[in-house]
Amino acid sequence: MSKIVNEPRITNKLIVKVREQLEHRALWLYLIWDEARKRGLDANEIASAAVTRCGSIHGKHLIDVGKCDTMKGLKKTLFGKGAQWVFEIDVKQSDDKNLFLDFHYCPLVKAWQKAGCSDEEIAQLCDIAMCGDHQIGAEYGGHLELPKAIAKGDDICALRYIKDNI
Repeated sequence: MSKIVNEPRITNKLIVKVREQLEHRALWLYLIWDEARKRGLDANEIASAAVTRCGSIHGKHLIDVGKCDTMKGLKKTLFGKGAQWVFEIDVKQSDDKNLFLDFHYCPLVKAWQKAGCSDEEIAQLCDIAMCGDHQIGAEYGGHLELPKAIAKGDDICALRYIKDNI
């Protein structure tokens, strides 16, 4: 039996539609990863490298758009109200050095649950998906710590972006 609890509290129709789009993309990741595994390829390495590249592209774009490379700037560009509603995020700390976020819902995990993934597969897919988030943190001159993850059976995803030199 699954130990992962991942049910939304916010059920606004527009938010549900946005979540469905994120679920669709998470399903892509799972299917590509699964097909690579079936072919005897190192699916974890391939997918992690691709998602890291995506995080690099995304992080650079966010810095350009926001004209700011602080963690407060990251909150403004990536974790605004829309993202806060979709992922049911509580902003715990937001300043130039630190951005601490607690996610109470994950549409990616929901997609993998719907696809019938095991808890172990969901945890692995989460690690791969988080490669992008780690790289976004690196583009901002910092790093990401993830002490809790819904995909690993925790009650929240605790994202802790920390600027390395400020």
